[in-house]
Amino acid sequence: MMSGRLVPGFPSMGSWIIYGLGSESQSLPSYVVMPAPEGALEGGQPMYGQGFLPAVYQPTMMRPDQDPILNLDLPRGINRQQRRRTIDLIRELGQASLAPEDNEISARIASYELAFRMQTEAPELVDISTEPEETRELYGIGKQSTDDYGRRCLLARRMVEKGVRFVCVVAGGGPGELQWDAHNDIEENHQRLASQTDKPVAGLLRDLKRRGMLESTLVVWGGEFGRTALAEGEDPTTLGRDHSPTGFTWWMAGGGVKGGTVVGKTDELGIHAIEDKVHFRDLHTTILNQLGLDQNQLTYLHLGREERLTELQGKVIEEIV
Repeated sequence: MMSGRLVPGFPSMGSWIIYGLGSESQSLPSYVVMPAPEGALEGGQPMYGQGFLPAVYQPTMMRPDQDPILNLDLPRGINRQQRRRTIDLIRELGQASLAPEDNEISARIASYELAFRMQTEAPELVDISTEPEETRELYGIGKQSTDDYGRRCLLARRMVEKGVRFVCVVAGGGPGELQWDAHNDIEENHQRLASQTDKPVAGLLRDLKRRGMLESTLVVWGGEFGRTALAEGEDPTTLGRDHSPTGFTWWMAGGGVKGGTVVGKTDELGIHAIEDKVHFRDLHTTILNQLGLDQNQLTYLHLGREERLTELQGKVIEEIV
């Protein structure tokens, strides 16, 4: 769902999108991932990575707590002029050994430059105490179940305002039942995770809309499978459900997408898609289209082949645009 491939090593859609659109801010990263505090998902960072694209298109991973970016303050006794000279020296040393097509060293030089500029702008960005109390309440910040995800959703809005192109706010993480992977006690699992995310996501959409940002911001929510209609387990009080990859739901909001439009239909048990099936390539094609990108133009030559996010031909889901 992130890269369009089953095997690791291919660029994620976030990397493809900033490869196509470029950066809008000189002081902040173009692509940010905010994982859940419980830990990473099984796919790990390769799910979000740049694959064979130049390393400058890799994501910046933020910490999932109240201090999302470490080391923003200058070390004690070091002023900005001294730090600027250090960064300049690092750049000169890197460029002295820079070979043609060496995107790793180029990306390292760029990362130091970005880190230096972030020390000026990012501290203000991550300080959500400057937001009105009404806005923090809108996201559920301050309430135990919604505080973490609410903070990350609010940070996502603030980053988009400042020019960050692509933000992935991960819901669920860590092993087993800490994710949405409810093989056991689906009622407890989904109620807990929905209670963590429902209010923050609703708050994000409302906040984007009232700020006039929703039409220019595409919000996408989904996973790589749903749950079966069949129960799993032996204890009738804690039944779970298995993976259901043949019929499940994604939703999109903003970004020129028609609200209230449903495409596709499953069978009476909700197991198989039987009408207007949408492949994940179609999702990727539609996402690219809404951001002004053409799947056939957004390519990168790798091992003699022009690679792209959709691999084969996807189609725009015309009913929702």
